[in-house]
Amino acid sequence: MRVDKVLSNMGYGTRTQIKKQMKKGIVTLNGEVIKKPGTLMNPDEDVLTYFGDEVEYREHIYLVMNKPQGLISATCDDEHLTIIDVLQPEDKVFSPFPVGRLDLDTEGIIFITNDGKFSYKFTSPNKRIDKVYYVEVAEDIEENYHEEFEKGIYFKEEDYRTLPAKLEVFEDDKKKCYLTIQEGKYHQVKRMFLHMGNEVTFLKRVKIADFELPEELEPGEYRELTEEEVEHLINLDK
Repeated sequence: MRVDKVLSNMGYGTRTQIKKQMKKGIVTLNGEVIKKPGTLMNPDEDVLTYFGDEVEYREHIYLVMNKPQGLISATCDDEHLTIIDVLQPEDKVFSPFPVGRLDLDTEGIIFITNDGKFSYKFTSPNKRIDKVYYVEVAEDIEENYHEEFEKGIYFKEEDYRTLPAKLEVFEDDKKKCYLTIQEGKYHQVKRMFLHMGNEVTFLKRVKIADFELPEELEPGEYRELTEEEVEHLINLDK
């Protein structure tokens, strides 16, 4: 890989800016000063420094966020702040994007990455990854909800029936439940309850596959996934 590309990918500036800096002799490769931006290197083996600091190159970034209400699950939006807008500059340089989406007024766990294969694993309908939501609704959840959700709710506008969903209603409060689905249709959870004549008043995704929302993350906070967590998630159902 070209040295200027490595430095650019890691947020040290544009290719043009890096080219000018390299002429000053502030970049070294394996201890030798280099001034040619097109110099080739192996990021996994060679040691690159910039102004004396070693450059730790990596291709992908994997983050988990507790998305708050009011943020859009997108890379850019003309009306609302996005989850990318609130990332630190050192994370933005990787050009990450949200894995799937949560509605503007929905909270909870969402992955953010620049790894397309990782994203596909959790967004492709064919993968059938469980997503668990904590739901509060306006009216009590009746017994017939279980059967209806298990056989799938028919969305007439799209001529589509949802995959079987699992409903776990709180014993002490029939207006609260956990709902497990395997899709991500537009406003799906809200529309499923609306089909039953009920309205969702609060919605929070708490789990993706077997990965639960980290307890230490307050709404709006995020952290990097550990290497072990990334490996586990990548290898799910292989």
